[in-house]
Amino acid sequence: MTASSDADLARAFERGEHRLMLLLALPAFVVVFCLLVLPLGWLVVQSFWDDGPSLNHYARLVTDPVYLNTFWLTFRISFIVTIVTLLLAYPVAYAATVATGAWRAVILAFVLVPFWTSVLVRAYAWLILLQRSGVVNGALRDAGLIERPLALVHNETGTIIATVHILLPFMILPLQATMAKIPRDLLTAGASLGGGPLHVFRCVFLPLSLPGILAGSTLVFVLCLGFYITPELMGGGRTVMVSMVISRNIELYQAWGAASAVSVTLLAIVGAIFWTVSRFLPLDRVFSTR
Repeated sequence: MTASSDADLARAFERGEHRLMLLLALPAFVVVFCLLVLPLGWLVVQSFWDDGPSLNHYARLVTDPVYLNTFWLTFRISFIVTIVTLLLAYPVAYAATVATGAWRAVILAFVLVPFWTSVLVRAYAWLILLQRSGVVNGALRDAGLIERPLALVHNETGTIIATVHILLPFMILPLQATMAKIPRDLLTAGASLGGGPLHVFRCVFLPLSLPGILAGSTLVFVLCLGFYITPELMGGGRTVMVSMVISRNIELYQAWGAASAVSVTLLAIVGAIFWTVSRFLPLDRVFSTR
């Protein structure tokens, strides 16, 4: 009888604790619902509405060459930016990992200071550097490498250069975090077994740094898909990415349904990318780089 009463008291205490936890979490649920679930739900509803329930906006996405070319351009630029960023970031992350003392702080400072600077400021800085009378063209002419200024802005080239610079920290930081956790004993063991530096790097260090490569590549690719300010400034209206199409549908044409359909499609693509990545490596491990 006493044991049964104790069990009832324990269950009652547990139920009360659960109710208290739900009450404490209720404000967070309300905030998430109002700021995330409700707007996303309204976005989805608008994408299927054209004077009534309709698939017209999605049909236009797969039949209109403008939308198809925009998605193709966005994916192509995102892929190029991801590859270039990875090639530039890997040696920097490796140098930050093997460096000691003040050198590591200096390398990370060169990574973090631009990271803390506004994207708008960095985009305008690249616009000034790469223009026809800018520093880059001036230096190339003074060196005798070119006779006429190169077209480095208001096109795809300028967009890629500026985007690579802006997204470089998002590749370097996950890579450096992963590399810092690789036991140096493994490299020493590989060398003691007769492996040269290049062989040890290729067979030991590079495979162990793959989670960082996957995390950085995923971050850069997904962020580039939704980039807006840099393509707007560096592309000069000629390099139109998906985010710019969404903006113009709203600002110029007041076509909220078309903009919502493009937004939902982009969101679905990002979700598909995360799902695909999670098939090979759990997302919590990707972004914590454990």
